Amino acid sequence: MNLAGIYLHIPFCRQSCHYCNFHFATSLRYKGEIVSAIEKEIALQKKYLANEPIETIYFGGGTPSLLTDEELHRLLRALNKNFTLVKDAEITLEANPDDMEEAKLLQWQQAGINRLSIGVQSFFDEDLQWMNRTHTAADALRCIKTAQKYFDNITIDLIYGLPEQQNDQWKKNVDTALALQIPHLSCYALTVEPQTPLAKKIKSHQFKDVDPDKQSEQFLFLMDWLDEAGYEHYEISNFAKGQNIWRSRHNASYWQGKKYLGLGPSAHSYNGNERQWNVANNNQYITSINENKMPAEKEILTDLQKVNEYIMTAVRTIEGIQLENSLFDEKIKKEELIAKSKKFINGGLLIIKNESLQLTNAGKLLADGIASELFF
Repeated sequence: MNLAGIYLHIPFCRQSCHYCNFHFATSLRYKGEIVSAIEKEIALQKKYLANEPIETIYFGGGTPSLLTDEELHRLLRALNKNFTLVKDAEITLEANPDDMEEAKLLQWQQAGINRLSIGVQSFFDEDLQWMNRTHTAADALRCIKTAQKYFDNITIDLIYGLPEQQNDQWKKNVDTALALQIPHLSCYALTVEPQTPLAKKIKSHQFKDVDPDKQSEQFLFLMDWLDEAGYEHYEISNFAKGQNIWRSRHNASYWQGKKYLGLGPSAHSYNGNERQWNVANNNQYITSINENKMPAEKEILTDLQKVNEYIMTAVRTIEGIQLENSLFDEKIKKEELIAKSKKFINGGLLIIKNESLQLTNAGKLLADGIASELFF
């Protein structure tokens, strides 16, 4: 049975992080209207996934922890009314440490949230100030320990490769997470996205630029440290304690090519044959939904696009690109893919294992470039 996922984009933050290029607003003035519009979009889109059971729900953003208890319950009621959720559905909520008081954690648990994704980023105050985060290192430690009273399934985000971040600081960040016994870590290299405050500060020489060599070194260290600690590196940026126990089922569905529905401004959807994406403008989104119109653009995928998207996502995972795959229904396509991969195999960047193409640790440093050269 195919099981689908639903993503809800809550486009509000208390302030702008210097590196962030996601769609959000720092004014909460229209939060109530956005929640009402998402509630309405849920009903408008109830047929998008062809009545498939829903395995995962993910509240992302932005900062979903800014939702009131009543707003969260409204959205969950609308989802339950219009979709069929499996009994053990994974329901994730992204939260910032400064929003996580004990009363709110209890409310989330009672509402049905069973997984928390906490935006820690660093356990050093100087890093957090540099990134323009709203919480402190003490907030991060406090909220994690409090959250563990109510939730077993917790993941935190950490960022490496900051211009001033030394290897011993990066190790202390990882060691702190391990000491807290957090079962899942998402670790990202700092990326300088165009038009972000970070990009502008680097261009004006207020901040140093990132050092790709340092980022590569810290990523290689990270893989070694977490392997020694018993974490499964199941996707380029994601590590789960044990074997397939604490993986993010929602994020894994993206990499496995499962269907998903995105709700809210800027959210993306995929139903197996087409992709669509909502307008990244809160007012346009509200106006369109209130007129019972979907504020989305669509793209019908060709068979070749489906193959390339599979290559792009699958190569990032521990399972790799499965060579015995229905997408490779023409024998020449499979043989051509193997031929394309030869130079990466010879260079120690790819291996063939269990009838799949898998990245080595060295290959993981170049995943996007390798994937693009394997495209048809």
